[in-house]
Amino acid sequence: MDVTDASGAERASSAPSTALLTDRYELTMVQAALRSGAAHRRSVFEVFTRRLPEGRRYGVVGGTGRVLDAIESFRFDGARLDWLSDQGVVDDATLGWLADYRFGGDISGYPEGQVYFPGSPILTVEGSFAEAVVLETVVLSILNHDSAVAAAASRMTAAAGERPCIEMGARRTHEYAAPAAARAAHIAGFASTSDLEAGFRYGIPTGGTSAHAFTLLHDTERDAFTAQVVSMGRGTTLLVDTYDLAEAVRTAVDVAGPSLGAVRIDSGDLLMLAHRVRRQLDELGAKETRILVTSDLDEYAIAALAAAPVDAYGVGTSLVTGSGHPTCSMVYKLVARASSDEPDAPLLPVAKRSAGAKTSRGGRKWAARRLDADGIAEAEVVGTGPVPHDLADRVVQVPLVRGGEVVGREPLAVARARHAAVRAQLPLSATQLSRGEPVLPTELVSRSGHAGG
Repeated sequence: MDVTDASGAERASSAPSTALLTDRYELTMVQAALRSGAAHRRSVFEVFTRRLPEGRRYGVVGGTGRVLDAIESFRFDGARLDWLSDQGVVDDATLGWLADYRFGGDISGYPEGQVYFPGSPILTVEGSFAEAVVLETVVLSILNHDSAVAAAASRMTAAAGERPCIEMGARRTHEYAAPAAARAAHIAGFASTSDLEAGFRYGIPTGGTSAHAFTLLHDTERDAFTAQVVSMGRGTTLLVDTYDLAEAVRTAVDVAGPSLGAVRIDSGDLLMLAHRVRRQLDELGAKETRILVTSDLDEYAIAALAAAPVDAYGVGTSLVTGSGHPTCSMVYKLVARASSDEPDAPLLPVAKRSAGAKTSRGGRKWAARRLDADGIAEAEVVGTGPVPHDLADRVVQVPLVRGGEVVGREPLAVARARHAAVRAQLPLSATQLSRGEPVLPTELVSRSGHAGG
């Protein structure tokens, strides 16, 4: 599992092997390449997406830190090798190669919290064909999931403004996806999570008090509120919509006093009820008591509550499912390979050229974010060859792995601050919830410096 050290940076600790979190054809390709002699040919793979989900104006990179952990844990132990042998997945020569597998290449990419656009080289993996190709499935599974959640979270926190958002989706996704979703949401601005595993692994603040079952357990609502206040203090959050909302608010303030921390509303017309509850709390002297709303919120519901006297939002299902887009459609493609098996052989661009929408552009890419005179982003520039001088200090990719050693691990707080900063550099239309094209165009630059569409 992952834990957080004193600096807030994630580190792997007794992590289980990730080597079988892959598709069978990754290993059968290695077997065939070993037989052909091309397995050790230097290769460059690239992660990118051809388009953003419909209606999205920008994407958000999430999961990079988890990718680094997965690569460090990509080891074939005896049990896994025995299973591959028993199942006849690969031959003995390939099993021998897998037994010694350690990724020894280089990886660069967009750091977590950075935004991306169609064609952005989100991750670049360079090594031998065999050592790089086997990482495809696990890399894509992490980046596609975490980036989908991060993008949804970014839209939600943008809609919420200064009001905090709480991640509450653990019961609406796979149990092992829940902490990953909380991590991605935190990068994109969520203040805390209800998931304790996410708090343990990643140091994310956790919160939560009680559900309707706690109220229903007691003979009266007053008994339930009293028990909670005695246990958790007057600063707790009381759930007030189990029976009659107005009566519950009166009882809550009577039990906890005007210093009651917060009330939570989990059903009904949240806009109308928030106004009623705020007025009632003020009349009862609980003017500092906050109002937390939950109940199947998404970015549109949060935006609709902008004028309501709401202090915080709890979001679950929509967040952990990417708010209708649970994947980012990222792909992992070979874009360059050595012209021969010689160690110093030059790299040749390669790309799929078949008919249809699944074409790609060959060559190792760089990417830079061009800003206007006011510091607002105006284009995502992607090219091959040398980076133009005027964009040299705007390159987006950073080193992540060098010679098989992780060099790009960072605290979540750094990724969180990065996202806030880069989102603020986007045009204002980026945070509009209306459907539209990507907020930045992707300009493709050839080796000669010519820009194309």
